[in-house]
Amino acid sequence: MSVNLEAGLRSGAQALGLALSDAQIQHLLDYAALIQKWNKVYNLTALRDPADMLTHHLLDSLTAIAPLRRHTQGQPIKVLDVGSGGGLPGVVLAICMPELNVSCVDTVAKKAAFVQQVAVSLKLSNLRGLHARVESLTDPYQVICSRAFASLPDFVTWSRSALAEGGVWMAMKGKHPQGEIDALPADVRVFHVEPLTVPGLDVERCMVWMKPETV
Repeated sequence: MSVNLEAGLRSGAQALGLALSDAQIQHLLDYAALIQKWNKVYNLTALRDPADMLTHHLLDSLTAIAPLRRHTQGQPIKVLDVGSGGGLPGVVLAICMPELNVSCVDTVAKKAAFVQQVAVSLKLSNLRGLHARVESLTDPYQVICSRAFASLPDFVTWSRSALAEGGVWMAMKGKHPQGEIDALPADVRVFHVEPLTVPGLDVERCMVWMKPETV
């Protein structure tokens, strides 16, 4: 990984107000290198250019850190990243928030295996890859997140069995998905939509927070 990537990652993290340790920066760079190394075999991402990988994957996923920190307040909770693919944002969350216990679930065995490979290579004991359909999971998670996974109604419906009591959904989306919000099940409430700015990318992004309505 080039010095440019490290500089870009550091300035991006700074722009997001994230104080990351040198070890965490190195882990993120090592993770990007693993994606590049395994991409040929596992087809983890369509992006091949390291600069694109930095903005579209690492920095894009890093936008979730500050909102999630505000939500968890440092509590050691279980997070499920649905349709994680090569581990975005799950691996990034596990690196930057070691207090979390992060599971990345994907229906593609190779992608779940890659996340396991990352956990071993980077010695991330708080990360695991799961090869499963999210509908089959019943372990309770306090936060269930997704990034560019499915429509909000499908996301909450499929992952509901894995949501802990008092848990929330955190969906990373592009522009404000009003149509999807309108189509949510009647007993799911959006309690916050926050705009996200990805350093170096001129795109609309937002984070949609949802929870089940208690009757």
